[in-house]
Amino acid sequence: MVRDQEAIERDIEKARDALAETLDQLGTKASPKRLADNAKSSVQAKLEQPAVKYSLMGVGALVALLFLRKLFRRKK
Repeated sequence: MVRDQEAIERDIEKARDALAETLDQLGTKASPKRLADNAKSSVQAKLEQPAVKYSLMGVGALVALLFLRKLFRRKK
């Protein structure tokens, strides 16, 4: 069965539109701003967890104490 030229052109146009839509979706998903926002949100969510939050506070306090200890030992 031979297809007429108009049917082929309609099929090509449909395929072209579908491809353009797919490329737009990929462009949106791979957007650097969107990726950065997603990474920021995931890090913030992780830092909100009590185990992570309090562990980091403990490490910060330990580093501060070690720094102060070293600072005061030099003055003697």
